[in-house]
Amino acid sequence: MITFAGNPINILGPATEKGTKAQDFIAVKQDLSTFRLSDLPKDKVKVISVAPSIDTGICSLQTIFFNQEAAKYKDDVELVEITVDLPFAQKRYCAAEGIDNLTVVSDYQTHDFGMKYGFLIEGLKLLTRGVVIIDKNDTIQYVEYVKEVTTEPNYDAALEVMKTLI
Repeated sequence: MITFAGNPINILGPATEKGTKAQDFIAVKQDLSTFRLSDLPKDKVKVISVAPSIDTGICSLQTIFFNQEAAKYKDDVELVEITVDLPFAQKRYCAAEGIDNLTVVSDYQTHDFGMKYGFLIEGLKLLTRGVVIIDKNDTIQYVEYVKEVTTEPNYDAALEVMKTLI
């Protein structure tokens, strides 16, 4: 069960499972153009950091952490942060916080990622917190749905899996 501030929440979409093929999805870039998972380089591991809103404390910590990791592994890994914040808010936040090593995109328009990967919170239409790691063959190798949305993901576990795929 996933909770948000101690209250149980329902998640829409099927749960993503390790060993399944990654589904392509669309989101919105900060310049309002279309982002597609399939547009990322095929020869890189893909890490998708999922957060409810970039403007909250835990989401900010998560974004900053993955931005720092993206700088270390930029030759082998594509790191993507996805929230439902408007692209304008994401752009403002990224400029203010120096987020320039990972791609930050929004699922606000169609919730395509949230529904396909099972991260959309019913009612709130926010994404629940988590991490998805996809290998170079587009197979999902790691999925974390954080049990309490107001806590950070298990960074160590995600990085351990990511490093084995490089």
